[in-house]
Amino acid sequence: MAPPPRNARGTRNPSAAPRRTAQPRPAVPRLLLLNKPFDVLTQFSPDGSGRRTLKDFVDMPGVYPAGRLDRDSEGLLLLTNDGALQARIADPRHKLPKTYWVQVEGTPTEDQLRQLREGVLLNDGPTLPAQAQCLAEAPALWERQPPIRVRQSIPTAWLELTIREGRNRQVRRMTAAVGLPTLRLVRVRIGPWGLEGLAPGEWREVQTPTLT
Repeated sequence: MAPPPRNARGTRNPSAAPRRTAQPRPAVPRLLLLNKPFDVLTQFSPDGSGRRTLKDFVDMPGVYPAGRLDRDSEGLLLLTNDGALQARIADPRHKLPKTYWVQVEGTPTEDQLRQLREGVLLNDGPTLPAQAQCLAEAPALWERQPPIRVRQSIPTAWLELTIREGRNRQVRRMTAAVGLPTLRLVRVRIGPWGLEGLAPGEWREVQTPTLT
């Protein structure tokens, strides 16, 4: 390959090599908290099947999800127009804690909770230790549409589970691995941001944090 051309003084011409420029941050960085309803895809583009997407609820142009939340899961989703902030929130290396309320089939034992706290072996490797506890009573949540299917002969319980990873369907796989299949999954907190005061489909804008 021929070397880059030189100018009259014999030095390399900087214009001959591609330049890498940092992407500018938006003039007005925005961060939205959305309570994503059940059966809504975490994307703005249509999927061709007529299912609801974020476009049905968020009318602010230029924002994108920072991380994902499965179609059959509910709760807190962050959206931003700031690429650096989006990467910071979604990147598992930063280990932002994510807290879920999980309705499971069965009655959790202390041994099952211990397994969740110490880490569960999944098919893609062991999970990091999680914070796991039983909720004394069902949390005050909206009715899910459609409602979950329950078997009258099997009790259900609610867990509060906090993880610092973001694997595909991780919470569901963790509870299934210890014998507690997930019936309903609601994310209530990501780092310092919580779901308080938001009904399904509602969103609010908050101040963007300073990245370090």
